[in-house]
Formats: sequence, structure tokens, C-alpha cells
Amino acid sequence: MARARLFASLCGLVFFLNLARIIFAPLLDVFIAEFTIGEATAGLIVTLAWVGSASLRLPTGWVLTKVPRHHVVIASGVVLAVSSAIAATSTTVPQLMVGAFFMGIASGIYFVSANPLLSELYPDRVGRVVGIHGTASQIAAVVAAPFVVLTLLFDWRLSLWTIAAGAAAVTTYTWIAARRTEMPTAGEADRDFVRGALSEWRIIVSALAIVGLASFVWQGVFNFYELYMQSKGLSPQAAGTMLTVVFAAGVPAFYFGGDLADRLPQVPYLLGIVGAFSACLLLLTTIQGFVALIAVSALIGFVIHALFPAVDTYLLETLPDSTRSSAYAVFSSIWMLVQAVGSFVLGVFLEFGFTYDSLFVSAAILLGATVVVLVVVELAGWLPD
Repeated sequence: MARARLFASLCGLVFFLNLARIIFAPLLDVFIAEFTIGEATAGLIVTLAWVGSASLRLPTGWVLTKVPRHHVVIASGVVLAVSSAIAATSTTVPQLMVGAFFMGIASGIYFVSANPLLSELYPDRVGRVVGIHGTASQIAAVVAAPFVVLTLLFDWRLSLWTIAAGAAAVTTYTWIAARRTEMPTAGEADRDFVRGALSEWRIIVSALAIVGLASFVWQGVFNFYELYMQSKGLSPQAAGTMLTVVFAAGVPAFYFGGDLADRLPQVPYLLGIVGAFSACLLLLTTIQGFVALIAVSALIGFVIHALFPAVDTYLLETLPDSTRSSAYAVFSSIWMLVQAVGSFVLGVFLEFGFTYDSLFVSAAILLGATVVVLVVVELAGWLPD
């Protein structure tokens, strides 16, 4: 029962941490109007949140060889509460960027410490537990857009103040639940960060090769999804609905995707997801009409969100106790840094005059070609299972 309470508190904390990363996407048009900035600068604000999520993952991996995982989890909640308050009080773009960056840092600290902790709390059900935890995270993504719409009736800053208050409350409960729980000892053998990470380089490189480009493309797609839908002729309200559909489809994707990751051959499963995402992105550029866009948005949302519990399960189940947190931190930091710049890169290309459709078609073709190459590599037996 004590572990169940701790798990529930982690699901609550990850809700606010993911909301902190997602909240900037539906606020892009507000920032453009409020601070009189261009699309590239607005995209940079989002990028900073994701760069922040990547920046301290590697140092956090080293900290985890010295400090219990649940202590680091609690620290991430404290950072989120403080940084959200900084963003909520911002009067200049630099201050807003600082707040966004540290909100991202909080999520990076959390995921590097919480995911290994979850796999060690429930070692026989890694995929299922990661999937449920991811479902809680994804619910935050679903409510982000309508939540922003609601707060805009008063003040856009209210959305950030809500995150600050929620993070403070849930972090306090997590601290209480952790004190009452007997923690697993599996991670005690992971005490040499550099050696642990280097010993698992093949798994790290393989996972990055499979999911790195897909997540980079997805960052650009979802952060500009509302504006892209508006370019297809939808109203701002209808465009916001489409983004909500994308994230809503991710809720069952996390739940079932984690369960399937426990049951299916993991490398072929990951390659299948990336290939399906490539096809969905290509299909998205050819679709017009409200109903058709809802259907394709739901499809692309389900496919891409199944990728995240799948890759976490692949790593956390494959890595041994003696290297799990070290190797996972290295993968996680590189992976997040790669995908963090997706929205900024897309914003730059858009300001240079490229269209959404041309960029998305190019990305889909590149993803498809990458999958073909990796399938050949997998058939040759060069990707570790």
C-alpha cells in the first residue's frame, strides 16, 4: 500500500511537470501579441523549456550515484514550483525565458530520477507501470489547451500560477509518502557514473538512432500544430481542438503502448512506431476538412505517444541494476537535447518562407528512409535487444 501511495504521488507530480513543458505551446500566439515578437522568438521560448529539460539530465545521472532517487524527485518538484512562479511574474521576454528554462530543468531532473525508481519499485511490470505513469503525464497534455483557454478569460499568468501551486502541494505529499515507503535497493550497485554509461554505449546509441529523429520532428509539429491547423483554414478555436485531440489520443497510447512494450519484441516494435509516424505525418499534409483532420490528428497522436513508453521500457528492462540510472541519464539527456531544438528549427524555416506542408513532407520522407536503413541493420543483428 505504501508503494501504491508513492506511485500515485509520482503520477500527480508528473502531471504538473509535463503540464509545465506543454503549457507554452498553446500560449505561443499570446506571447507573440503580448511581447511583440516573431515566430522564431516564440519558438525559442518553447525550445528553452525543452533545452532545460535536457540540460541537467546528465549531471542528475551522476547525482543519482550519490543520492537516493526519491530525494532527487522531491527536489524537482521544488524547482518546478519556484520557476513557475518566476515565469508567472515575467514582464520581459528574457525573464519569461528564464522561467521556461528552469521549468524544463525541473522536468529533466524528475524523469531521470523517477523512471529508474519506477522500474525498481515494480521490476516485474516495468512497461505497465511506465505506461500508467505516462498516462498521467499525457492527461496534462490533453488539458493544457482548454486550460489555457479558460485562464485567458482572466489572465494567461493564471496558468503558470496554477502549476506553481499544484507542484508545491504534490511535492509535499510525495515527500510524506516517500518517508513511509521502504525503498528498493536495486540501484545501490550503480555507483560509477562514467563506467556505467560507457559500458552500455551500444544500447544508448541504438535507442537514439531509432527514436532521436522522430522526437525532433514531433517537437516542431506539436508546438506549431495550432498554427498549422489555422493555415489549413481552421479557426483558432477549432485549431486548439485539434491539438487537444492529438494529446487525448496519447492517453490510451501511453497505457496500451507500455503494456505492448512488455509483450512484443522491442526493437521491431519501436521501428514500427517510427515508420507509422512517418506515414501519418505524410498523410496529414494531404488532408483537408474538419472531420478528416480530427481523424488524422487522433491517429498521429496515438502513434507518436506510443513511442515514449516503448523506448523507456526498452532501456529500463534491458539495462542491469548496476548501470541503469547512469546509462538512462546519458540517453535521456542526449535525446532531450536533440528534440529540444525542433520547434526553434521549424520556426526558423518558417520565417525563411518555407511552408508547413513542404517541411512536414520532407521530414516524413527522411524518417521513412531512416526506418528502412535501421530495419536492414536490425535484420543484420547489429541492434541490441
